[in-house]
Amino acid sequence: SAKGDPRQNMELLGNIQSTMMSRTQKAEVMIAGEQLRVRLHDSKLIKDRRHHLRTYPNCLVAQELIDWLIAHKDAPDRETAVQLMQHLMDQDIIHQVCDKWPVFKDDKYLYRFRKDDGTFPFNMEVKIFMHGQRLYEQMISGKDSILELRQEEGMSYECSFPGYMLIDWLLQNGEIESRRQGLELCKALLEYDIIQHVSLKHHFFDSGLLYQFCINFRRRRRLSELLHETDNEEVECETQNPGKQAESPFTVHRTPPSGGNSNFLSVHPLDDVTVHTHDQGGGLMHKQHNSCEYPASLTKTLAIRCNPASVLKRPVSCEELLSPGAPYVKRVLTILGDALGWGFVVRGRSPCYVQAVDPGSPAAAAGVKVRQFVCRVNGCNVLHLDCHTLSKLVMTGPSVVTLEVIEPQE
Repeated sequence: SAKGDPRQNMELLGNIQSTMMSRTQKAEVMIAGEQLRVRLHDSKLIKDRRHHLRTYPNCLVAQELIDWLIAHKDAPDRETAVQLMQHLMDQDIIHQVCDKWPVFKDDKYLYRFRKDDGTFPFNMEVKIFMHGQRLYEQMISGKDSILELRQEEGMSYECSFPGYMLIDWLLQNGEIESRRQGLELCKALLEYDIIQHVSLKHHFFDSGLLYQFCINFRRRRRLSELLHETDNEEVECETQNPGKQAESPFTVHRTPPSGGNSNFLSVHPLDDVTVHTHDQGGGLMHKQHNSCEYPASLTKTLAIRCNPASVLKRPVSCEELLSPGAPYVKRVLTILGDALGWGFVVRGRSPCYVQAVDPGSPAAAAGVKVRQFVCRVNGCNVLHLDCHTLSKLVMTGPSVVTLEVIEPQE
């Protein structure tokens, strides 16, 4: 709330950002590690090896692994490859077979994936994640898949399913023994960011409300992403080509208006303006309804596709915006959200800027324009926040949003 203690708001914001980033990064590392493990098994690099009269099952030699990563263009050089494997060690994906040291060495030492020897640390978060991944794979590949294009409140959502239908499916496939058990499992899947309500308005209910998976587990992860996961300023933002299959199956479309500019579709964020699953562009599209915990349309692991490239003519730093005599001016704008939300898209790591504005939206009426940098939201300084955290702050606040923006002088 705008009337809340700014320090409490910033503390809450920090906790939200930390939790979201930590969980997202863990998920990406686990998926990338598992995809690498499968590839190495297929390449016969993982096998039983004998050393000092002892046989070590399902392991690989560090030097051979580094050679393989470079040959398959997963790493440009040995130093980078070692850094990648060290990252997997730090995240408990791989380990030295005797656990003598926590450092990955480019030598003839033996290493093994923890999933191959049963030493992976299965805490509750990991168990829920792996359970969700298995359910996802079963639904994608099964003949009785419940993932279909469905509508809720005038919006169309691909690969979505009603809550009651997911519980029916779990019962039919022997995953649960009762609807009550199914409800508890689905709530856990939502709380651990495996599934979500399509517009993030609701928790999980055994009802006709629509839900989607938050993660496209099948998207091929590049290992280099693991080292630069915090360096990406923003997600790829491009207009959806109807003739081209999107990278992620989680794309949200809204029926375009009969007239006017239909290139900007005011949809909820998952990141045309299409919105689909994973993480760096934030769209502030829907306001919150009856929930302070689950904002209506914050994209967790989805990216909004609106314009083919950043609207900025060049990168701008926070220091440049705030420097004395800089050719920028501050403006305070008040946006009165409507039933669909606010109607603008923010991008960037720090500072965040307005990437697109729906011409008929409350944001446009309030004077929000592209290339404006967001400085404050409801009195809180957000200049150094990334777009997803900024989106979360707006989504969990009141429907009336006060923005302080910095824009180029005319």
